[in-house]
Amino acid sequence: MSFDTLASSTIVDRTATALTKKGYLPVVVADAAAALNKVREIIPPGATTMNGASKTLEQIGYLELVKSGKSGWNDLHAPVWGEKDPAKRTIARKQATLSDYYVGSVAALTETGEFINASNTGSQLPHIAYNSHNLVFVVSTKKIVPNMAEAMRRLEDHVFPQEDQNMRSQFKMGTQISKILITRQENLQFSGRKIHFVLVTANLGF
Repeated sequence: MSFDTLASSTIVDRTATALTKKGYLPVVVADAAAALNKVREIIPPGATTMNGASKTLEQIGYLELVKSGKSGWNDLHAPVWGEKDPAKRTIARKQATLSDYYVGSVAALTETGEFINASNTGSQLPHIAYNSHNLVFVVSTKKIVPNMAEAMRRLEDHVFPQEDQNMRSQFKMGTQISKILITRQENLQFSGRKIHFVLVTANLGF
């Protein structure tokens, strides 16, 4: 299958239904501007936020918004990058895993509502696995795949080469798939978390 082709409306509806049955909060929007507006609706003023490196967030204008200081949120990313001392930066990064909201994307989302995140350092995975009480994933519908086998193939054969090239062009160093997090379901009754999926019917991210 092509990993750059937007899913049909039937598949998007099927995926949204599966996410809803798992207790997640999916919404379908048409484009980057609508996706950013939806994220702004979801996160209340004054909330602490953190995000991972994401081409999708860059394309919808989320990264520019938080860097501008005009989002109305308490962005915990700024203290991490603003700290020059490596030891203090490590502490700031650990503290940031306790953000009220984590905003990111996924490498792949299955039609049955499972999703996969991968990382070189693992810094964003604690948010997703447990720490952040609210998750907001902005996901192009091209990332929807039939099953987890295809999700892994999408990660390894499609996402990784592009992210590696992106890292080399920006930072003169590549990346690795060092750690993978597969989320099959969330015990929402126990955790009380809210997991939002903003499904965008536009070609965004890798």
